[in-house]
Parts: sequence; C-alpha cells; structure tokens
Amino acid sequence: MSQTLYDALIIGGGPGGSTTATFLARAGKRVLLLEKDTFPRFHIGESLLPYNYRIFEEMGVLPALESGGFMNKFGAQFHLGNGTRSLKLVFRNGRFTRESKAFQVERSRFDHILLQHARSCGADAREGWTVTSTANHGTHVSLQARCGNETAQFNGRFLIDASGRVNFTGNQEGLRTIHPHLRKLAIFGHFEGVKTDEGEKAGDIHIVRLENKWFWLIPLSPSRVSVGCVMDQSEFMQAKASPADVFESIWRSSTEMRERMRDARAVMPLQTTTDFSYYNRRLIGPRLLRVGDAAGFMDPIFSAGVYLAMYSGRLAANLVNEALTAGDDGAARFRVYEKRLFRAMEYYWEMVEHFYTNPFMDLFMQPRRKFSLPDAIVAILAGELEGGWRLSWRRRAFFWLVRLQGRRPLVPRLDLSESAAAAQRQAPVEVGSYASP
Repeated sequence: MSQTLYDALIIGGGPGGSTTATFLARAGKRVLLLEKDTFPRFHIGESLLPYNYRIFEEMGVLPALESGGFMNKFGAQFHLGNGTRSLKLVFRNGRFTRESKAFQVERSRFDHILLQHARSCGADAREGWTVTSTANHGTHVSLQARCGNETAQFNGRFLIDASGRVNFTGNQEGLRTIHPHLRKLAIFGHFEGVKTDEGEKAGDIHIVRLENKWFWLIPLSPSRVSVGCVMDQSEFMQAKASPADVFESIWRSSTEMRERMRDARAVMPLQTTTDFSYYNRRLIGPRLLRVGDAAGFMDPIFSAGVYLAMYSGRLAANLVNEALTAGDDGAARFRVYEKRLFRAMEYYWEMVEHFYTNPFMDLFMQPRRKFSLPDAIVAILAGELEGGWRLSWRRRAFFWLVRLQGRRPLVPRLDLSESAAAAQRQAPVEVGSYASP
C-alpha cells in the first residue's frame, strides 16, 4: 500500500482526467492519475469546439498544440443528404461567440500531449494501471489498482472519476441511465481521397443529415479525413451485414455523400461503437466528482464531448482546490458542481434530441435574423455555456418555435428524402450570425 496521501486520485488519462490533473498540479497539489491504456492510443471524438481554446490557454498547453500540426477549424457545415441544402457556420461572425476557432485532432496525439503536459506540471500520471475498486473512508478515499502482476492501494483526499465511457464509479453504483430514444451505433474509420473544401474552410467539420441517420466528416490533415455514420442500433442489426458493407451501402444512398466519397480509400479497418447516449443520475458522491463521459455521454452531432470533459475537469479541479484550502469535504461545493454540469449537459442534450426531428431541421437549415435567435444557437454550438440571460431566453424561444413549426409551418418544410428533385438544390447559406437566405 502506498503511504502517500494524495490530494486527489484521478481515474483516467483522457482529456477530462488530464485537465483536472493539470489544474490541480499547477496549484501545487499532490495528484495521482491512473490510466489503464498506454498512450498514444486510438480514440474518436476528433472535432473540438472553439471554447476549448481558452481552456488550453489556462492550462498552458496551447503552445504544444499549436506546434502539433493540427488542422484549424473555423466553422461547421451542415448538409442534407440529398444535396438540396447546406448551411455553413462561421464562428467568428457569431454575435455572442467569443472564440473563433478550434482544432481538428487525431486523438492519439492530442490526448498524449495533454497527458504529458499534466506530468510536466507535476502530476504523477501512470499508464497501464487498471483501477479495480474504490472506497470512501470518511476523511479520505482509496482505490485498488493493478499493473501487470503488481497490485497496489492508493489513498487520497478526493477522487475524480474521469474513466470515460467505462463509467467506473457510475456503473458501480448503478447510476447509468440510457437515453430511451437515442440507442445509436456508429461505424467509422479514416479515409484518404475524401472531397473537402479548400482555403479556410478546409478544416470545417461536415455533418450530413439523412432521413434517419447522419454522417460526420472531420478533416484531420490535408489528406486524411475521419468519416463516421451514426444510425439506430436496431437498423444495423436488421441489416445482417458487415460494418463495411452497411457503411458503404448508406453513403452510396446519399447524393451528398456520393460526391464526397467517390474517390475515398479506407486507411484503417472500419470500427463500430454503441451505447452512444447516457447520463448518470448523480454526478457527485462523498469526496467524489465525475467528469466528462463518466458524468454522461451523448450522440456526438455537435462535437461537445471533449469540451464538456475539459470544462468539467477545470471546474472539478477548482472546487477540489477550494475544499483542500478550506480543509473540508467539499460537499456544498460539489452540489454546485453537479448543478452546473447538469445544466451544461442539458444544453447539448436538447440540441441532440431535436436534431433528429424534422421541425428542428426546418428552422436550423433555413435561418432568419429575427431577435438574433440563431446567434444564440451558434454560440452554444461553439461552447458558450455561461452567456447568461441574453442566451438563455433566445435558446428557449428558438425551441418554442421548433415546437410551433411542428404544428404550423413558419418556414417551408424540408424534404430530406433522396427523391427530392435535384433541381431543388440551393447554394449554401453561409453564416456565423446566421445570414438570411
């Protein structure tokens, strides 16, 4: 058993764990981080949000990322699968958006940079250690872990669960709740030869919405693009075909995807992942905080995963630091953390749930300037979670209009089917502050 009493024990070395470790170590705290894998390792979730940028600056890791050769992302593009309409968001033009660019990253390199930075700040970050159990002892917490044939117990004042979708403590306590209507599966891989844009738009993420599924296309370099298809698990099971065959059949059924994938060549075997959307009913416990995907994970349409992990990791580190300074168990502070993180997650859950409805797509793809409502949506999609009343009332008004659109059309209803006439194809609407079409 380790005799060291750490200020914080962290399970997981992904973006959430590395962020928490960095902020605590930079505050002079004793931090132990245990990661079951050995970095670098493959991971999806490659498109970041602009508001990640300010967290990178606060962590002191921005210079390493800027020299890492990652693609710059200045906007996001949404396309209907039948090619009839496109929407381009330009972050710097958004009225309420305070950050103008992000990175598209290969997670193997990106996560490794973050973990190495946490080490350089003073965190004891160990790879190849699998946590097997945790316990609360009132005045401190402990965890059991193994690395090869070695086993050990570590003690700390606080425990941060950043175990990702392993959801270690949440599963231990039976807290995981699957979203009833978002039982999705993704088929994905890296490709060369995918058609992307040139110039500043070369780094844009492309979201292609079909009738009941969607694709992501994320440029990782001038030649390599991450492409994935998110669909209902039940549809994949009914297909009774290999992931590669299902994937190709779907992209070939879409006018927009055929144009982009006609010369594509896979550079890795296609992979699948399931159980896309869940949350834990509690995000805190005695001397325990859950961050990132260990708090909840949602369908990645709006690329919020890494940002929420780092946002929650920074918040968790700040509150643990306050509790250590005050010499208490942090219970009151942790309740504030849970409330703030649930609210942040709610913003994106609402967007994801509506994305699969036609009234949302009608309004989202045919924006109007009225009351700057779309500007509020652009800001949230960029990562603005603390915009106050000026954003919150506009967000509520936008979704009220979505509900109204379902009953009485405010804008023309879009036809997402492939049978929609090619003659209906329109020039892209380029926005940031959602210019009128």
